[in-house]
Amino acid sequence: MAKVSVFNIEGEQVGDIELNDGVFAANVNEHLIHKAVVHYLAERRQGTKGTKTRAEVRGGGRKPWRQKGTGHARQGSIRSPQWKGGGVVFAPKARDYSFKMNKKEKMAALRAIFTQKVNDGKFIVVDNLAIEEAKTKQLVRVLENLKAAKALVVTANDEKIERAGKNLPTVKTANVRTINAFDMLKFDNVVVDKALVSKIEEVYA
Repeated sequence: MAKVSVFNIEGEQVGDIELNDGVFAANVNEHLIHKAVVHYLAERRQGTKGTKTRAEVRGGGRKPWRQKGTGHARQGSIRSPQWKGGGVVFAPKARDYSFKMNKKEKMAALRAIFTQKVNDGKFIVVDNLAIEEAKTKQLVRVLENLKAAKALVVTANDEKIERAGKNLPTVKTANVRTINAFDMLKFDNVVVDKALVSKIEEVYA
């Protein structure tokens, strides 16, 4: 079984923990990882942008001037794309960018990323991840001790840690069930309370 060190909030090693190979020693499928990231980003897209084509723009039903004899270039409508106020040639339209991804594929992608983090020494387990007050500087100090300034911090709805991490652009907090592929790859380290490791193994096995 995979084994990682356990640290306290001072950054000192206080023991080891064995990890479930089904989650932390899985097959690393880069195609699935990429698909999971694209799926997450596609789900976040609002898809509300849209402009009008020449068929949808108001006006322009009459030919602005006769075909020949005016000295102007021939024109059929004042709502053609080259005119101010005209329609857009290949107009973007409101659409849904999301696509279906099977639950088994999502889980396999997350297991692959967990495995990568463990192999790279970026999966950091803390024996008791807690701070006295919901202060940003306290969380920063803990992460500096762990050498994990850019981190995804997995909590069990710890309000103090969640509030302390809100002002940090290099830190994001997540519940065990809200971990996603994009955040795991965006942040270098995954910092987890020791008590939640078994919960991760239960959810993602």
